[in-house]
Amino acid sequence: MSWTPALDMPAPIKVDVLATSGRGMTAEEVADLALNKLISISDTAPPELAAQAKAFRERMRLVLVYYMRQAIASDRTTVYNILKDAGHPDLAETIRGL
Repeated sequence: MSWTPALDMPAPIKVDVLATSGRGMTAEEVADLALNKLISISDTAPPELAAQAKAFRERMRLVLVYYMRQAIASDRTTVYNILKDAGHPDLAETIRGL
């Protein structure tokens, strides 16, 4: 009996690691991690194409950061309302001040 490797095996997954100390990641840091998975630019790409891809990547970074900040603000509003409704107005105000 012979063994034949599966042809549909996934390629190895590259994992990026970003460590912080005493804080979570910023919207910019998360955006960069996402962009590394979404957009790559070949070192051998023609200069005009590479420049266009870099401009697109930077625009997408701005879009991602903007909407991540919106999500963070929305989540804080949700937490604020939950704490206030649970009878913790001082804690709710602390969250709103972040």
